[in-house]
Amino acid sequence: MKAEKSLRVCEKGHKYYKSSDCPSCPVCDKENKPESGFLSKLSSPARNALVHERIDTLQKLSKYTEKEILKIHGIGPASLPIMRTSLEEEGLSFKA
Repeated sequence: MKAEKSLRVCEKGHKYYKSSDCPSCPVCDKENKPESGFLSKLSSPARNALVHERIDTLQKLSKYTEKEILKIHGIGPASLPIMRTSLEEEGLSFKA
């Protein structure tokens, strides 16, 4: 059964439909997407979740275990390979 989508308007006036409780506006997400760096490679929910937790650099990301990162709402297992590769490219890794 599909959840019913409701019309929403963000604080910038963008109109969009969502079926979840997630407050993020897809238009604002596209406007705020970084052009480079590891955050630019992640989906909007994963990127927003990391930024919300103030994890915005690979150095900060490397202070967490994969298990800790997966506990953050908005991050799923599909994001881990992207983060792992980005860390490895900088000679870093998740905390053991």
